[in-house]
Amino acid sequence: MTIHCTAFAGHRRIASGAPHQVVGAVKAATEAGESVLVFDDLDARPVEFDLRGDLNAILTRLAPPPVEEKRGPGRPKLGVTAREVTLLPRHWDWLATQPGGASVALRKLVETALRDAEGPDRIRKGREAAYRFMTAIAGDLAGYEDAVRALFAGDAAGMDAAMSTWSQDVRATALAWAHPD
Repeated sequence: MTIHCTAFAGHRRIASGAPHQVVGAVKAATEAGESVLVFDDLDARPVEFDLRGDLNAILTRLAPPPVEEKRGPGRPKLGVTAREVTLLPRHWDWLATQPGGASVALRKLVETALRDAEGPDRIRKGREAAYRFMTAIAGDLAGYEDAVRALFAGDAAGMDAAMSTWSQDVRATALAWAHPD
């Protein structure tokens, strides 16, 4: 899976993109004595780079290892995972009457639930990412507590007002995660 990340030196965004596009700026800022934080753009979790050696050595370590595809006899792997499901007898009875059987019915129910929860899940994950980012980079800034309260209250204007003294890069990044639309 390809990730994209954003790097900050202090409260200034220094690079954004795939790790191989960001690591050069991270190494340069670190060598200049700056404090650098790198965040995964998906969920604001920290990303760490092994900065030992020159840039070519670092880029070599970042390259994914070659994937050997093993092909043998039998059916191709379909990505289906078998796990145990515990249901009440009436649930099993209902599943047994569904076209395609229990597995098809369960897959359809899960897909429907995923679709229905997409909006609320996106909002929740965005708030969690914004909180993670704000705590890591702005936890000591004026207005942090008010910004966090506004974030979880869904108050975009209040959050923006609480962050009014923050750097434009930090504000824009926090707001982008907080409101992923």
